[in-house]
Amino acid sequence: MTKSLAPLREWIVDSPSPEVRRSLDRLRRLSDAEAVAVMPDLHLSKNVCVGTVLATTRNIYPQAVGSDPGCGVASLPLGVAADFLRSESVARDLLHEIDSVVPILRHRSGKTPEIPKRLVEQPLSAPFLQRRRLREGCSQFATLGRGNHFVEFQSDRSGQLWLTVHTGSRAMGVLVRDHHAVRDQFADSKLVGVATTEAAGLNCLRDLEWTAAYARASRRAIQQAVIAVLSRFVAVDPEESRGIDTCHNFVRRECHQGRWLWIHRKGAQSAYEGELGVIPGSMGAPTIVVEGRGNPRSLHSCSHGAGRNQSRSEARRRISSKDLVRQMRGVMFDQRRAARLVDEAPTAYRCIDQVMRAQRDLVRQREVLQPLLVYKGG
Repeated sequence: MTKSLAPLREWIVDSPSPEVRRSLDRLRRLSDAEAVAVMPDLHLSKNVCVGTVLATTRNIYPQAVGSDPGCGVASLPLGVAADFLRSESVARDLLHEIDSVVPILRHRSGKTPEIPKRLVEQPLSAPFLQRRRLREGCSQFATLGRGNHFVEFQSDRSGQLWLTVHTGSRAMGVLVRDHHAVRDQFADSKLVGVATTEAAGLNCLRDLEWTAAYARASRRAIQQAVIAVLSRFVAVDPEESRGIDTCHNFVRRECHQGRWLWIHRKGAQSAYEGELGVIPGSMGAPTIVVEGRGNPRSLHSCSHGAGRNQSRSEARRRISSKDLVRQMRGVMFDQRRAARLVDEAPTAYRCIDQVMRAQRDLVRQREVLQPLLVYKGG
């Protein structure tokens, strides 16, 4: 017998392309798929679209978590007025200092910050992963990465300064995903999965949990390094109790309507009732601090960002360095990297206001953070 398609629930801004529809149908055909929910930042990606939430009964699918498991966003109010950053010379000097303490790819030998002891001692499921942890895991800890990862200073509605960091598990996440992506024998699909009733599934879960802990610690280390730099310019008093760190690439066991399911979120974050989250726009648009409404139809989820409306290759064809500089007027960034950042231009992403309207039954808006300074690698 042919399995019927699992239910699909949508919160979308525009009609998905045929390629996106085919990708979603692959998920819905999985033998143990119970439901698929798509968020308004939905866009095409390898194997599984960004902005997708998948519920399964037996198997976990590393590809439905993505190549950067544990990736997330951390935001922290700094207890200082944002006005001083409106000085172009101060902002430029601060940007230069950040560049010296937050590498894009890896730390130089002898300058690597210490990884928390628990992350070094926790066993991983394969000897080669443990070896790579001592190489890439150390050299890339507290580094930013390319693409849409960023360090950003923002002003809230009361004029107070916030620091937001978006990064993930770097090379270790890719290694963990690829190690556990064993061909799924239970589904007629290009996706791969592993049964949670077997040792391989438990190993996969433990390794994914390690990548999430690594990514959280990395975001925290970046925040601390940037705050130390900022303290050379102005006295700060970070409000740690109001800090938020939310993950948007992970799998977790959750109870939904009385049933225990494996909930995979790729480019989507948890939005249970009262749960705080952070939804960045593009590098020139506001970031929204939200509170979940706990909508069961969305599997208690919401978007992780604005979502691309142009692929990276399309954006590179259509957007010039001059276009990017013009779109970023009023926001400090390193214009020397403009040619490498055109695929991150605001017009390559959806309008964050449209995204928020599309999910107004999933989250409440609690704060709007306007960008003042953005540090990205390109």
